[in-house]
Amino acid sequence: MARREDGRDWAYRVDPYGFERPEDFDYASYEAFFSRYLVVLTRRAIKWSKLLKGNNSIQKSLKVKRYIRKGIPNEHRALIWMIVSGAQANMEQNPGYYQRLLEGEKNDKLLEAIKTDMNRTFPDNVKFRKTADPCLQHALYNVLVAYGHHNKAVGYCQGMNFIAGYLILITKNEEESFWLLDALIGRILPDYYSPAMLGLKTDQEVLGELVKMKVPAVAELMERHGVMWTLVVSRWFICLFIDILPVEVNLNSSLQTVLRIWDCLFYEGSKIIFRVALTLIKQNQAFILEATNFPDICDKFKQITKGTFVTECHSFMQKIFTDPGSLSMATINKLRETCREKLLSQG
Repeated sequence: MARREDGRDWAYRVDPYGFERPEDFDYASYEAFFSRYLVVLTRRAIKWSKLLKGNNSIQKSLKVKRYIRKGIPNEHRALIWMIVSGAQANMEQNPGYYQRLLEGEKNDKLLEAIKTDMNRTFPDNVKFRKTADPCLQHALYNVLVAYGHHNKAVGYCQGMNFIAGYLILITKNEEESFWLLDALIGRILPDYYSPAMLGLKTDQEVLGELVKMKVPAVAELMERHGVMWTLVVSRWFICLFIDILPVEVNLNSSLQTVLRIWDCLFYEGSKIIFRVALTLIKQNQAFILEATNFPDICDKFKQITKGTFVTECHSFMQKIFTDPGSLSMATINKLRETCREKLLSQG
């Protein structure tokens, strides 16, 4: 194996999920941090093992919610996502269904659309390269093809490739990834990926209304310069912060921001997306308000997903549950109703 000048294996240049680390990766700080954080990880893993007691099932409770908000250990993450999302129950109730979808008749147009996006999915991840063995592009293709035939109203839409790819990295299992994708697209994020994307458009408008209530100065700036919310936040919603926030960050490698968001998303539902979005906007309010024109605002929104605020994952996750204040599903659903009606009336 090729060695780095400082004696490290080239494999060290890749994180545990297959993403290449940047040239300026601070290995010394990473090692120092990880040796300290290992103690926390070990303690958390022991607590989770006690909670599961080897029976691979949990009941929803305040204790479980608290544990999930603090992060699910990597070794339990796929199982917990499957259980709390309802994906496990669906898979058990439909044995052999995934395989039957793969063996059934195919829609050529759908296959072509999926094939087009294969090489665009995580190009910086060695596990998705054609030279990888096994190459995760095969698993990704299967999951998307099966889902497109399972949910014909959605079929395939750009953005789903990143979500499915991410699920495959975590579960290392095609069938589980398929059922988790179904939980997200079918239940947690209704109508985000259908051709009209009404659910997605509605939730972007809902965020705009929430910003008016909670960060009015930013809402006023957006209105004054005629910037539509869809221009600055659509990728946050479509990709669920993949490719937006760090998966594994330069220093706090074990505190994967996106994974921690998804832990809560599977347990608490779509309001987590609003909590994350509001926290990013509220924490960066002064920076956003420096913008003086349309392109400047768009650029500020690109920049607020970078930097130490989001890479310090543990404090970031604490902030999403305090900064936006009270945010009930009842409030969100009420706003969804009015925003949906408004969109439909606009034709």
